[in-house]
Amino acid sequence: MSSLEGPGYLRLVFPMSLARADDASKGQWVKLDYHIFKSMVNAFFGLFIGRRTRPTFFNIKESYPELDHVTRAFPVIQKEFDRLIDEWSELPQYHDVDPGERNISATTPKRWNVFMLEITGHRPAQNRACCPETCQALEKVPNMIQAFFSILDPGKSVPEHEGPYLGYLRYHLGVRVPAQNPPKLIVNRQDYVWKEGEAVLFDDSWPHSVVNTSDALRAVLIVDVRRSLPLFADLCNRFITDVIARHTYGRSVARKAEAFASARGAQRRVAA
Repeated sequence: MSSLEGPGYLRLVFPMSLARADDASKGQWVKLDYHIFKSMVNAFFGLFIGRRTRPTFFNIKESYPELDHVTRAFPVIQKEFDRLIDEWSELPQYHDVDPGERNISATTPKRWNVFMLEITGHRPAQNRACCPETCQALEKVPNMIQAFFSILDPGKSVPEHEGPYLGYLRYHLGVRVPAQNPPKLIVNRQDYVWKEGEAVLFDDSWPHSVVNTSDALRAVLIVDVRRSLPLFADLCNRFITDVIARHTYGRSVARKAEAFASARGAQRRVAA
């Protein structure tokens, strides 16, 4: 998850009744720095998870066994991904659908592409139609926040960064990983090397990066799931992800993903 309209900002529209008179016919756009709110929420969640001592990596069978449904579906997921790559000549870069990721997506050479399947309840229909069995496997995962393919060009590294929010954990399934010199994920100074068909679950709010000097494409399926929390903290987390994020971050990313898919469809019709 990320900010909207550049790092650290949410763009909100107020109802007409709250807008200035000269803006009453169109609403009023206001940029709000979200760092204060984020820091307060993370401090609250930190009371329950051990902010400074929380784990980096998690045992999937113990922490989120439902994700094993996705891992077991690896053969069909890989098959659908390979067909996707063959059929789509170009995919959007991460910062094309989420501008808040520009600082990590566009600051190293080569491309970091994404293919969105679900984002805070929004489901880009044209994308999902390309990967029906992958989406069927994802349906078995409760409390899912988002799911997408993350594709790094050969040699594309990702600078160190950290997820903004303690309310979720991140799952990676290796879909296509170079056999020679595979890329390395470093989370909280701990290394993990992807393998095809193998999954990992980690807390991406720790500083993490990707070191990639390989000469082949690297693709993983990313699934973000809500972190297990006590009742009141869980209700707060659900409100943030299912209401606030859904109608700001999620809606914006989904619309950009759908616009890219529609533009591609129009180009294919013209070419035909």
